[in-house]
Amino acid sequence: MISLYLGLAILLIAIVLFIIAGRQRRRAGLPGGRVVYTDTRAWGAVEKPLFDAHLGLTGRPDYLVEQNGKLIPVEVKTGRTPEAPYDAHIFQVAVYCLLVQKTYGKRPPHGIIHYPARDFAVDYTPELESALLDLLADIRRDEHRLNVERSHEDEQRCRRCGYRNACDERLA
Repeated sequence: MISLYLGLAILLIAIVLFIIAGRQRRRAGLPGGRVVYTDTRAWGAVEKPLFDAHLGLTGRPDYLVEQNGKLIPVEVKTGRTPEAPYDAHIFQVAVYCLLVQKTYGKRPPHGIIHYPARDFAVDYTPELESALLDLLADIRRDEHRLNVERSHEDEQRCRRCGYRNACDERLA
């Protein structure tokens, strides 16, 4: 009889731990699957970044989750949850998809952007990949420009900019 109670107690503890783990996984924005890469110090040492020498591109998704043999990059964002993902965040996830494809030889079908109140799946389509490659080409071209104009009127954005000290159009 004691072994029956002990068995039930162990089963109950296992169920509670399973529920807690599921809640923590959802809070982190992770889909079902096996976490194979993480860039969060909370889980231990930070993984080596993904890198493509041909494009000169480096990135660290917050997580890579393996689902049915496919690798899904997950980017976790804090702050306000938008109605739709920001373009910059979409392209960030697209970079991770491209780097996963180059590093592991597996093309992700999509990536995930996790905001505090909502997740967005970003389909990694040939059109998004093409737009990303065009954007990277524009960035490479603009890196060599001597004259770059400020693209906003936001003082807060200027204060956070890494080029503020070198900018002759800064607002703050």
